[in-house]
Amino acid sequence: MKALQASRWTAVLAAVVFSAACSIDPYTGEQKTSNTAKGAGWGALGGAVLGAAVSDKDHREQGAIIGAVTGAAAGGGYGYYMDRQEAKLRARLEGTGVGVQRVGDTIKLIMPGNITFDTGSSAIKGGFTSVLDSVVLVAKEFDKTLMQINGYTDSTGSFQTNQKLSEDRANSVGRYFMNQGLPAARIRTTGYGPRDPIADNSTASGREQNRRVEIEMLPTNK
Repeated sequence: MKALQASRWTAVLAAVVFSAACSIDPYTGEQKTSNTAKGAGWGALGGAVLGAAVSDKDHREQGAIIGAVTGAAAGGGYGYYMDRQEAKLRARLEGTGVGVQRVGDTIKLIMPGNITFDTGSSAIKGGFTSVLDSVVLVAKEFDKTLMQINGYTDSTGSFQTNQKLSEDRANSVGRYFMNQGLPAARIRTTGYGPRDPIADNSTASGREQNRRVEIEMLPTNK
């Protein structure tokens, strides 16, 4: 009976956590469950099971409740931090042409060629600096985030030339961030040349999309 009651409490607590964190995505108008909710919900379930297991038979219900609350807080931590950072980035980058994607606790910023670099160049365009400055402001506020900067090119030209160009572009963005006060320890750069295209290289618009920089925002304490 006690185990059944504990299970009931676990289910109720998890349902509350999940439902409380459901929201309307302002960009799609759809209801979504945030990463905070997912982490907190599963944390609640795991914590409740563990809390019940380590308690004596007369206190299993109490142990399940305490475990669920503790697990929810721990499980929601990473998601909550990245949820807030994602919201700030979306607000600052709205209308700039930068794509913002969320995969688990990773936030990816996709910056296409029309706003980043001229063809064949690794010099940051003048208009691109304001976009990077917006990223810097958020990155300084959320200082427990690593920044993996990936450079890409289209398929025009030799692989060796494109590989070098992609590395130079990623390094240009990394240097800009460091010059704006972000620690070098938080910044990593990689060039991928023409690999992993996101559009058709046989069209001008596709090549423009493939000539891009992607910045992955990653929690450092995970």
